Order: sequence, then C-alpha cells, then structure tokens
Amino acid sequence: MKEFRRRISTTNPPNLIGQKDDWPNNNNNNNKEWASTSSSKAPPTSSLSSPSSSHRTEKSGFTDENSEDMKVAKIKHQLVREFLAETLGTFILVLFGNGAIAQFKGQVGSPFIHVAFGYGLALTLGILISGGVSGGHLNPAVTLAMATLKKCKWIQVPVYWAAQYLGAFLASAILYGNYADFINQSEGGKSSMSGIFASYPGGFGPSTISLVLDQFLGTALLLIIILSVTDGRNMKVTSSLVPLYIGLGLTAIHLSFALNAGCAINPARDFSPRLFTLIAGFGNETFKSFDYFFWIPWLIPHFGGIFGAIVYYFMVEHHHNDVD
Repeated sequence: MKEFRRRISTTNPPNLIGQKDDWPNNNNNNNKEWASTSSSKAPPTSSLSSPSSSHRTEKSGFTDENSEDMKVAKIKHQLVREFLAETLGTFILVLFGNGAIAQFKGQVGSPFIHVAFGYGLALTLGILISGGVSGGHLNPAVTLAMATLKKCKWIQVPVYWAAQYLGAFLASAILYGNYADFINQSEGGKSSMSGIFASYPGGFGPSTISLVLDQFLGTALLLIIILSVTDGRNMKVTSSLVPLYIGLGLTAIHLSFALNAGCAINPARDFSPRLFTLIAGFGNETFKSFDYFFWIPWLIPHFGGIFGAIVYYFMVEHHHNDVD
C-alpha cells in the first residue's frame, strides 16, 4: 500500500496596525508554495459518476452542481477585502461610540466615563472585526501616519479613507433611526442633539489655537499608543490583546483630553456624522457653529497623527537592537 505524506504549511495571521509587513501579508508566498507542492500529491477526488456519489437520490433534486450555484463567490482582491473590512470596522466604531454619547445625553446625570469607555470598547470591537484583514486603522489620520512610516502602501490610503468615511456615515444613519424618537422629541429640537454625532467645543469658549493644539495632541498620543502596542520589539504584546490595549488607550485620551473639543481625533468619525446631520435636517449650524469649528477635527488630526508616529519612531522604534 502506498503511503501519502501531507505537507502542512503553517502561516502567521495577518498583522495588525503598526507592523511594517502588514500589507501584503507574508503568508501569500507560503500559500503558493503549499499549493504547488500539495497539488501533485493530493489524493484523487470522487467524480459525479463514481460509486461514492451513489448515496444521492433523484428525489432530493439537490446536486453538487446546484450547490455550487448557491455559493457566494469569495472576493480575492486584497484591496477590496480591506475596503470592506475598514467599512465595517469603522461602522462598528461610530455606531457603538456615538451610541454611548446618546446614552449619556438621554440619561441625565450619567458620568462622562460612560462615553470614555464606550468609545474605547467601540474601537476594540472595530479592530477585532477588521484587524485580521485590513489592520483595523478605522481612522484616516492613522492610515496616513502608517503610510508615512511605510507601514502600509500609499495605494491603500484612498481606499481606506473612502471605507472609513462610508462606514461612519452609515453608522450615523442607523444610529439616528434607532434614536429618532428621542432626538425628535427633545426640547431643543434636533439641533440640540447634534452633539451625539459630531464634536463641538466646550461651553467655556476655548480659543481656536487651543482647539487646534487639542486635536493635534490627542491624535499624536493615539498614534504613539498604537505604535507602542503593535511594536513587536517593544513589549511584545500578543495580537489577541492588541485591540483591547488600543481601546484602553483611546479611553485614557477621552478621560484626559475631552474638555476642549470633545476628543474627536478621527476625521471620519467627526466629518461623516456631521455631514449626515446636515442632510437629516439638523440645520446648517452643524458646520457654521463656533466660527466654523468643523475644519479643526476634520483636518488637524492628520498632522497630529504624523507627528506622533514620527516621535515614536525616532525615540523608540528606530533604536531597537537588531538582535531583538
């Protein structure tokens, strides 16, 4: 009797945000090698006319040919898969995060810590859903910073951005549908509930320079946290804990830096919901209010993210020993 030896190829899971080799995945070459070596050694498969298929009856009316027609085709193009993953991940981030803000506004007297942990857990869930495919950026500023450090391809930047803005917009529509009764019956009307969807300056009237520095600093801190958690030569955090630690990092930023500008630090998370409120009839004050504040959480995080990424790289990552 001939013995068949099967060669088993072990591949690593896709890397999460911050790792240099996260696109394309290194396991592609391994998969090709496995396929080329195993195809010649694989045992023959049974055909429709073979005795092994005799258990099927004509009464069932269900053949292998029909089952093939019912299968959903898999998307093999990497950029398309990443687009879908980033869309769903950002959708979850904004849906749960802004949902926590709705709870905060609806339950008068509830502490702000609910929002801080709500957004931290929302980011954790979003990365868990998308991290294995796209790296779980879920933030245009994060994607731009990663491309600047050559941790992702520049061709991914517009694809990720489109997915992130789309996911945030869809989440806003779903959230509004869920809380429409509460929003429409509020004493101040829809406009008084616009803070559920987008960020606005604190009531004490912070200056423009303070708001700019606030968004710059918050996003820089977020990138430092992300890069430190995903740095395989620093604390060597296991991939299964990466989403949790990054989510806790966002919680810490909310707990410390939400007073001035609401701690958006994510252009897609702020601009898309703001655009939705304009379309949904919340009034054009969503863009005009506070001397056109909207441009600050929309543009400034990009610069803060790049700055934070460069700071971590030149102060920590660049100086790792080669033997680590």
